[in-house]
Amino acid sequence: MKRLQWPSWMPIDPYILVLLGTVGLAALSPARGAGADVASGASTAAIAFLFFLYGARLSTREAMDGLRHWRLHITVLACTFLVFPLLGLAARGLVPVLLTHPLYQGLLFLTLVPSTIQSSIAFTSMARGNVPAAICAGSFSSLVGIVVTPLLAAALLGSSAGGFSADSLVEIVLQLLVPFLAGQVLRRWIGGFVARHKKVLGLVDRGSILLVVYTAFSEGMVQGIWHQVSAVRLGGLLVVEAVLLAVMLTLTWYGGKVLRFNRADRIAIQFAGSKKSLASGLPMASVLFGAHASLAVLPLMLFHQMQLMVCAVIAKRRSRDPQEDVTPAPPAAASRTAVGTGSHSR
Repeated sequence: MKRLQWPSWMPIDPYILVLLGTVGLAALSPARGAGADVASGASTAAIAFLFFLYGARLSTREAMDGLRHWRLHITVLACTFLVFPLLGLAARGLVPVLLTHPLYQGLLFLTLVPSTIQSSIAFTSMARGNVPAAICAGSFSSLVGIVVTPLLAAALLGSSAGGFSADSLVEIVLQLLVPFLAGQVLRRWIGGFVARHKKVLGLVDRGSILLVVYTAFSEGMVQGIWHQVSAVRLGGLLVVEAVLLAVMLTLTWYGGKVLRFNRADRIAIQFAGSKKSLASGLPMASVLFGAHASLAVLPLMLFHQMQLMVCAVIAKRRSRDPQEDVTPAPPAAASRTAVGTGSHSR
């Protein structure tokens, strides 16, 4: 029997539908009592394992090579932790016209979390961009965000991030950074296994996120906070997020041109610099917002789905662009023929 395949013309990733289904399951059958405790513990372990796999996948050589591309990484970090938060602060003027104060707090938190890793790499590869740069940029952003995101949340969200303290920072480091470093240490022995089973472990990646989503939204259902969000407010939030994504996609693409990056680097900058990580944001929100985490991550959930759909379309179009960049690449870099590997920026 011929295996069914997802239509290539569909801009919606099937994983997004599964993600929405998980939210629906949490709405219909939320985890309660002892079940909620089990789900919470399992989601914490799943995210720790996810970051362990990140560490096991990133070779030390790739990380060191990525450090030489410092202009690109500084550009991505500036987009993630400077430009995004500034746009988030500017959105304060939309309260209460389009956003309620709790939704705005969630939107502002969204602008503070790190960039993605998997989807940045996938879209960069699809668009024939600088894949090694995307790997390093996503990884560096995640590592920096473990410390920077809680600090920015404390400074910009104030009492809304009621769970922030030195203990919460330690908890985030233990849940995200320590497993990543453990993966790096053990990569020498398990790196080959991880590479050979990347498809199966990719399912573990996505399954981990689904478990965290179910836990967060179950808690929201139990707390009854979804009654605070009307359909009109959700519509307003979607409009604001669509504008936010469009602005960042435009700034990262044309900003890269102004900074004289070549095409391959601009692709990596656009996909790594315009996205936000659900895998990093969810556990951070659970620590920082406590019982109100489900409402706080709603904007991040919606933005995550939106960025996947839009970037999938952009990546497909970029893959049909002429491979030559308008900015001539250095001769040494231009001679590289590895698929999906771009040159270093000037």
